[in-house]
Amino acid sequence: MDFRRGRRDEDLEINLVPLIDVLLVIIIFLVVNATFSRMSELQINLPAADANPVEQKPLMINVGIDATGHMVVQKTPVNKTDLSGIIAALQQAVAGGKDPVIVISADAKTTHQSVINVMEAARQAGYTHITFATQQDVE
Repeated sequence: MDFRRGRRDEDLEINLVPLIDVLLVIIIFLVVNATFSRMSELQINLPAADANPVEQKPLMINVGIDATGHMVVQKTPVNKTDLSGIIAALQQAVAGGKDPVIVISADAKTTHQSVINVMEAARQAGYTHITFATQQDVE
């Protein structure tokens, strides 16, 4: 049964303006009264260190040996393939550089003695870092 005859239903509405005003007052109150205390900090004296200068890339000297035993040092052909000729070619390629790396790129069919001659010439010239270049088989 409807006991509200003749009464008009009123639309309900919530007025948000007073709520916003109250929230702003609370925020202002919190900001004004907040104390920004500084936490106690540790006093640390870090040790000083002298940094070493950045090392440059090592000097790479490429020595190529073909199947017939002909040698090339840094794209310059070596006329004498005896130890003295190889040592002279290596020293000319290094030209006063520090601690070079000798990279031997030998053909698969070159003689073992040709590779050993380059290694011995590098040892006699005082170059101790020797490595070999290889390639992977692509199937």
